[in-house]
Amino acid sequence: MTHRRHVLALFAATVAAFATLPACAVGRLVDVELVDRGQNQALPVYPHRGNAWVAGRPGARYAVRMSNRTGQRVMVVLSVDGVNAVTGETAATGQNGYVLGPWQTTEITGWRKSLTEAAAFYFTALPDSYAARIDRPDNVGVVGVAVFREREPELASRRELDVAEPRAAQGRLERDRAAESTAAAPAAKAAAPAERLGTGHGEREYFPTTQTSFERASERPAEIVRLRYDSLDNLLASGVIPRPQRPRVLPEPFPSFVPDPKG
Repeated sequence: MTHRRHVLALFAATVAAFATLPACAVGRLVDVELVDRGQNQALPVYPHRGNAWVAGRPGARYAVRMSNRTGQRVMVVLSVDGVNAVTGETAATGQNGYVLGPWQTTEITGWRKSLTEAAAFYFTALPDSYAARIDRPDNVGVVGVAVFREREPELASRRELDVAEPRAAQGRLERDRAAESTAAAPAAKAAAPAERLGTGHGEREYFPTTQTSFERASERPAEIVRLRYDSLDNLLASGVIPRPQRPRVLPEPFPSFVPDPKG
């Protein structure tokens, strides 16, 4: 049995079906990547033992960029550190999320706070992460996206309410309610090399929404995309990212003329 849900729509830019996506994106129906907002750069993905890893820069704000690779609308439930980025609930695939139009790309920049604002995502030490500060630290270090296809139009009536807000490069959001956090937006804190990296609850930013509806074709997601992340130091130390090898320089018996001694 499918469920009709009330959804919010964020305005989004559309990309062509044949657009070339960066190699750092993962996913089949929806490409997912993390973008360092300060450097305006998608972060490379490092495959390791069946997982996809990203090296985050401690203190840097980031966005989750999602690109719909299909010609139909899809709904994506976004989980950050095991927390639904829309409602604040412990994430589950049956919850609310964003709706992307055909071939649409959007960047989600933070935790949904209201119809017009989101609290910025930023990389920080685990104790400073939003999940840890609401006593749910067990799943810090992973971004998950559950993708749902839409039920065929002849089988489901659809309603869409658009708000005249000229906002580009955003997406659509499904929700029943938004959980408001009372935690103050903290200053970004750099993680120590041995400290795991998490996602903080940053300052509020203007991020307007509109309202739409979406009926899932199935209760089970058509795809689940996972991106794990940590600091570069931790990924090097754990072997996820191979350390660069310096070429060994062999000694030469006749290198040059005789230099003066030191001292």
